[in-house]
Amino acid sequence: MSGAATDSNIEPNGKVQVNEFLVEVRISPRPGLLDPEGKAIHNALHSLEFDEVEDVRVGKLLRMKLLADSEAGAREAAEQMCRKLLANPVTEDFDIAVAGRA
Repeated sequence: MSGAATDSNIEPNGKVQVNEFLVEVRISPRPGLLDPEGKAIHNALHSLEFDEVEDVRVGKLLRMKLLADSEAGAREAAEQMCRKLLANPVTEDFDIAVAGRA
């Protein structure tokens, strides 16, 4: 669990209070890099006469429930997950939103 304990999340018995946070991680291909799946969807939409579509980029959306001592701790944990596993740092960018306590 990430995040430093503060006076506001330490219970009288000395234990750190943890909460469940809803976290959304959006992972997308970096601008300028090829996105074959996005291009295929773009072409298919045009073949169905959705000509107003100019570009399609395909990414991933992950929704997680995380236990953390604070919103900052939940964000920090999600960022570490992205850097170590969820996102390819060479080809993908990620954005994290903490929706609040579950």
